[in-house]
Amino acid sequence: MANASLFTSLRRHMAPILPASLRDDAAIVPVVRLTGTIGVGSPLRPALTLAGVAKSLDKAFAVKGAKAVALVINSPGGAPAQSHLIYKRIRDLASEKQLPVIAFVEDVAASGGYMLACAADEIVADPFSILGSIGVVSAGFGFDKALEKLGIDRRVYTAGERKVMLDPFQPEKEEDVERLKGLQKEIHAVFAGLVRARRGDVLAADEATLFSGEFWSAEQAQEFGLVDSIGDLRSFLRARYGDKVATPLIQSGGGLFSRRIPGVGATAPASAIGAGFADEMVHAAEARALWGRFGL
Repeated sequence: MANASLFTSLRRHMAPILPASLRDDAAIVPVVRLTGTIGVGSPLRPALTLAGVAKSLDKAFAVKGAKAVALVINSPGGAPAQSHLIYKRIRDLASEKQLPVIAFVEDVAASGGYMLACAADEIVADPFSILGSIGVVSAGFGFDKALEKLGIDRRVYTAGERKVMLDPFQPEKEEDVERLKGLQKEIHAVFAGLVRARRGDVLAADEATLFSGEFWSAEQAQEFGLVDSIGDLRSFLRARYGDKVATPLIQSGGGLFSRRIPGVGATAPASAIGAGFADEMVHAAEARALWGRFGL
């Protein structure tokens, strides 16, 4: 008992020089950054995927003595499935660990990015944030007329009459477009249901507006019930948990130079390198288009 008392006394006197996570008087709120397009990325701007963020999320929710977990979100959206997988992992961990989750939106939380924000129990946005875009979009190009002009004959052989549905090198077919729109409608309904389930008690606008795919400023989003408050991570957490709150950034490790680009390696043939580079260029263009919608 004497040793325990001595340790407690030493800990109290050394508190000012101890790391925040070792001080009795400091609340701990681990932070996970969810930044980038979802499922669609490039070497310089990697995409958010469940595989890429799972380790960081697991570490954050495992921090001993944590009062909450903070998510810093900056994403224009992307792949619906990856958005939902990350959302689900956050909700599962929050339930298992019985920890509240607070989302802090930076530039944008739109489409799948807003789905990630909905994984939090509270959403806090910067005054200049853009939020919403609760909808589904598919975009592409049609090259069939270009091939005809260039005199290029494309040959495709399939088993399954719908296997080349919406092929950009073939003329668009009305039945294919209708099929795509049907799929979009189903996904949109699931997305809207998720937002209702997470935000239903505070939503203050009609559904035709909320689920139109439109996006808004933080102030307007707050009026609609899509955001709980306006602010930033440091000010918000200090106001709630005290000036000594510790906010360790949780990262899974790795980076640009430790990440191997799929399809490109020391033993890859030149043709594979060329194909990989072309693929990365397409992904980069898609990612750029997602950010560009919001002026970013």
